[in-house]
Order: sequence, then C-alpha cells, then structure tokens
Amino acid sequence: MERHEISRIAHHDHPIAAPLSDRAVHDLLARLLRGRTGGRLLDLGCGESPWLVRALAANPALRAVGVDTDADALRTTLRTAQQLGVDRRIGLHHRDAREFTTAEPFDAALCIGATRTFGGIAPALAAIGPLLAPDGAVLLGEPYREREPAPAAHDLAGTVAAIRDAGWLPVAGHTSTRTELDAYAWARTGSLTDWALDRPPGPDRDQALRAAAEDREQWLGGHRETLGFVTLVLRRGA
Repeated sequence: MERHEISRIAHHDHPIAAPLSDRAVHDLLARLLRGRTGGRLLDLGCGESPWLVRALAANPALRAVGVDTDADALRTTLRTAQQLGVDRRIGLHHRDAREFTTAEPFDAALCIGATRTFGGIAPALAAIGPLLAPDGAVLLGEPYREREPAPAAHDLAGTVAAIRDAGWLPVAGHTSTRTELDAYAWARTGSLTDWALDRPPGPDRDQALRAAAEDREQWLGGHRETLGFVTLVLRRGA
C-alpha cells in the first residue's frame, strides 16, 4: 500500500487528520470564517476535506476549493459533499498544492499539518498569501516541540515567531490538549490495527500492522511527552 492509503485507513475513526476535537474544529472554523461566511475557502492538502464539508454544511453561502494529490481522497470528498448536499459549492483539484493558482482570490485558507509540503512555515505562508484577498485569513495547524528530543523544528514560541517573521500574526488559536493528542494517537493506531485484523494474512495486513506498531511505539516511546500541536487563525501583519 502507498503512504496515502495507510493514512486514509488510519483516519477512519478520526476523520480530522489532526489532534482536534469536534468542538475545537467547530470553533476554529467559526472564528476563521467570521465575516467571511459568504466568501471562498481554500484547503491546500485537503485529503478527504473534512474541514471543507463541515464549513460548507454550516454556511449555505460559502464556496470552497480543495487541492490534493490523492485522487481517492478527492473522490471520497465528492461523495461526502453529495451526501450533505453541498457538492455544487465545492471544487476539487487533483494536483500538488505548491502548483495551485487562482484568478479569483480566496477569503480564507486552511493549511493543517501540511506546511512540510512547502518546506516549512515561511514558504507555506509565502505560497498561500498571493491566493488570498488582502484581508484574507489563514487557519494553520502545526506540530511543535514541547521538550527535547522531538522531531518538530520549533517549540511553541518558536513556531509563533516563525509565523510573525513571515509577516503574519495570530488572532485566535487552539493548543491541543493531552486528551486530544492521545485520542488522535489511539484512533490512528487502532484503526490500522482493526483494519488489518479483519483481513486474511498477506502483505497489506502485515504492512498495516507494522505501520500501527511503529506509530504506537513512537508515540508511547517519546513523542507523547515531547510533541504538541497548535492551530492558529492568522492575518497579515500591519
């Protein structure tokens, strides 16, 4: 299986691919779209687009665009959008987020756990900025280092400093709680394990069990104590 297939299985029981509760997702979207509910929302690296379809369902005048390299995820997005009756207000682009352009600026954009696609926070915001209207906002989700050792490049203060240095300022945010982080980790590993145990012996089963075990060992072996996740609503600095 390819990496995106494993990721899709892992998120079966936690459709938001980030350590956030439903309440946090609702509140962050409401804050991002405050004064923009009749505008256009972009998600770069949208996957199955859970953020977009939730935003569209809650805001009947909103339009949205999702961009991702995973064709299967985009097909799932379309089915979900059709089930919710919002498919006429969403456009999907099967391409690298770094190559996406637009003639009509967006009012808000999402980049949740996807800055690595662009090479980090600064290049991600540099790519998103030209796609937005002058008063547009960004919802950025980013892992950060709580203590050494951890794979994230910055601690929380450093993450905010990198955003500030890129010309943006946080106007609202959510720091994922231990409960949210644990729920996300157990859902990822549990969904992969469940999927594998329901299949006969074979390469896919073995790969899923191995991926679940590696993820679980990394989480319990150090990442649980050293990694955090922050989601920030950003606007351009003065």
